[in-house]
Amino acid sequence: MANRILISVQEDLENPAFLEKVEPFVLKAMEKLNFDNEEVSILFCNNEYIRELNNSYRNIDSATDVLSFENDYVYEDEGVEWKAVGDVAISVEMIGENAEYFSTTPNAELKRLLVHGLLHLNGMDHGEEHIESGVKPQCEMLVLQEKMLKELEDEILIK
Repeated sequence: MANRILISVQEDLENPAFLEKVEPFVLKAMEKLNFDNEEVSILFCNNEYIRELNNSYRNIDSATDVLSFENDYVYEDEGVEWKAVGDVAISVEMIGENAEYFSTTPNAELKRLLVHGLLHLNGMDHGEEHIESGVKPQCEMLVLQEKMLKELEDEILIK
């Protein structure tokens, strides 16, 4: 089982210190989700950029923490067929804001955003339900998200 992660940072944005730890974490998460010969692109950006994406693609003129864009594009590279399943955009600024709001660590919040984005690319949706502090999730996607995060809790991306 092989997968690919393409990581980029918004132009003019300083590379986050955690950047080199993202790929190994996402590969582990993809393996748990049974991704196989699939490629995911992850963009780290600021609130203004993700607000523009949110406005352009969802007609919501505000910043958000994570957006996922499914592709399902298949291509061949060196005799191997790859499925480019999609793109995930994460606001670096929201990691700290959300960590404070949810009374958690930036490390836990970054992992939540990465897993959340992958679950969307894996065809899951949570409808109107969102993670709320002190509220146990009910929908399949958010229950799976919390289960995966428990399994990956020892992973350190941000110290």
